[in-house]
Amino acid sequence: MKVILTEAVESVGQIGDLVNVAPGYARNFLFPQKLAMEATGKNVRELEHQKRLLAQKREKHRQEMLSYAEKLNAVTISMRRKVAEEDKLYGSVSTVDIGKALEEQGLEVDRRNIVLEQPIKQLGEYEVVVRVGAQVSATIRVVIEKEE
Repeated sequence: MKVILTEAVESVGQIGDLVNVAPGYARNFLFPQKLAMEATGKNVRELEHQKRLLAQKREKHRQEMLSYAEKLNAVTISMRRKVAEEDKLYGSVSTVDIGKALEEQGLEVDRRNIVLEQPIKQLGEYEVVVRVGAQVSATIRVVIEKEE
């Protein structure tokens, strides 16, 4: 019996898959648990329509993320910090500091999406990666200057 899965079922398939299962398995387990629906012509057309709508929605969201990433790529953050000998900072610049600086420029970024291997502890110019969405990231420039 051909069914369309409405939920992911282990060892059978993922949401939206058109699979062939035993009639008893479909009638006694999949249908009562609302894990699947019968693969009639109408249901198959509806599934295809839903897949197209979902694909359009994902593409629109991806385009929005790409345009936001372009904005972030143009951003340069300049921070002034107190320094000790050999241009080492008192303290460090972390993702929280970078997130606050981005917020001051009017850009909303969750600090957990700022990828910083280690906190910045010296003067200089750094490139920091910001995850914008799934498989979309941007690179911002962070300049640490000496506070007079």
